[in-house]
Amino acid sequence: MSRVLSSLFVEQLTVIDCAYLDAQRGVVGESWIVDIELRGELDAQSMVLDFGEVKKGLKRALDDSADHTLIVPRRHAGLSVHEAGGRVDLEFRGPAAGAIEHSSPAIAVTLLDAESVTAEALTAHLKPVLAAVVPANVAELVLNLRSEAISGPYYHYTHGLKKHAGHCQRIAHGHRSRIEILVDGVRDAALEAEQAARWADIYLGTREDRVSTANARQRYEYTSAEGAFAMELPAERCDLLETDTTVECIADHLAGLAAAARPGRDIAVRAYEGVMKGAIARRLR
Repeated sequence: MSRVLSSLFVEQLTVIDCAYLDAQRGVVGESWIVDIELRGELDAQSMVLDFGEVKKGLKRALDDSADHTLIVPRRHAGLSVHEAGGRVDLEFRGPAAGAIEHSSPAIAVTLLDAESVTAEALTAHLKPVLAAVVPANVAELVLNLRSEAISGPYYHYTHGLKKHAGHCQRIAHGHRSRIEILVDGVRDAALEAEQAARWADIYLGTREDRVSTANARQRYEYTSAEGAFAMELPAERCDLLETDTTVECIADHLAGLAAAARPGRDIAVRAYEGVMKGAIARRLR
């Protein structure tokens, strides 16, 4: 008698909000939607795995691995990395990006056994992590990372929130985010496109965290609950906010820019932080 396997699937189990190093683009904020499929024999409950266990166990494994980390291609020729004392210090040089320096607790970095960071390479890295937490009746785990389908403008940004109690305190994590700017209640496609272009692959820093601007570079440092963090990169790849870079502050910052570009008009900005979440800021005439 042939063996019967059933499949259980969960679409958009979670979103991996992270940043990665790219030879051409520099440091890139990203949001990968995670879909999974579990193939195996039914257990004593006549299930492959209870949905509650999927959402709890597998999501936790993802949250504790690549999510909210800087993903680094360990085999890239331009990478120099030093690991000691629970910390990772690295310098990354690509042909177009300019040198990027990063120093943090090891928990904030994912070292990927690849020459470049891709969804496929990260999938290969994550599958053994997830396979270790599923029960024995699961014979195969299918993992798919995909980007949100966005019809309008969007940008990739990287930042860190030192006051945050969770993983957002890490200085280099990020998001792929759509933007909607309404002027007198109507979306302004030109303003949206301009802002998306301005913040393509941008690092958003907070003024009080910037410690150096020498040699056309910017350096940011702070200490949070997880430890000391530092990030240095070309100034042209940075934008500076006077405030923290929470999505609420980002939305307000963008609303101020839109109000200056469209004086005397009602402005509303929907700024996304990755997938299906964000903040709204308004400037009323």
